[in-house]
Amino acid sequence: MTVTLLGAAEIRALAADLDVTPTKKLGQNFVVDANTVRKIVHVARVTDADRVVEIGPGLGSLTLAILETGAPVTAVEIDHRLAERLPATAGAHGVPAGALTVVDADALRVTALPGDPNVLVANLPYNVSVPVLLHFLETFPGLQRGVVMVQAEVGERLAAAPGSKIYGAPSVKAAWYGPWRLAGTVSRQVFWPVPNVDSVLVGFERDETPRGTDAERRRVFSIVDAAFGQRRKMLRQSLAGAVAESAAAASEVLTAAGVDPTARAEQLTVDDFVRIAAQVPVAP
Repeated sequence: MTVTLLGAAEIRALAADLDVTPTKKLGQNFVVDANTVRKIVHVARVTDADRVVEIGPGLGSLTLAILETGAPVTAVEIDHRLAERLPATAGAHGVPAGALTVVDADALRVTALPGDPNVLVANLPYNVSVPVLLHFLETFPGLQRGVVMVQAEVGERLAAAPGSKIYGAPSVKAAWYGPWRLAGTVSRQVFWPVPNVDSVLVGFERDETPRGTDAERRRVFSIVDAAFGQRRKMLRQSLAGAVAESAAAASEVLTAAGVDPTARAEQLTVDDFVRIAAQVPVAP
């Protein structure tokens, strides 16, 4: 039996049957266009050899497009009504038994996933997209690549290069895990309800060799937060207190790391921050 996709009318009927009204609180904007969900799956290069985790499947439009490839899906859904209905929707659309696993939970609190997924594909709620992405990359090292649909501003920030005005702490933290790229735009008209922001696809590939341990990552991220917390200041000032007790001492740390003390946070790559962290003594 071939897997079939949801149409716009069926999505609205499902929502009505479940008494679900898309809410801003949960960032729910359901995709009602089959071409769009197939595009996301195509950009993510999903094949039947992959194991996919989807965050926020909602009524299942993207879920079915992923399952159409033959790849098994683990779907994490915070809305209990949607999580309960999704298996029945999948079965009614030709998904074979065992291909879909639904985890009824808040994605920010998930620490274990069945199926050992290696690919992340999702239409992420705008209000929690960055925290969710960073949580999943930190918690599930088996995730090797992914494509997510996010608010355009968020996607551009994740993929930003050093030196741009939109380059910030999320850009550096995302780059800790590997390179990110903008992978396409998405029309507002494919959503229900129509959002008042533009959306983009952003993709990532995890580096084969990790940049460091969890402890090293936490040290780097704390320095990143301090630097961008005062992004208009020179690093010797913004990092005074974070890497040393004074601006003069911070200058010495930065110089030893090969970083100009008069530079600003937005000029540094993730590897620059790694070198700075390596110069800071670890508290016993």
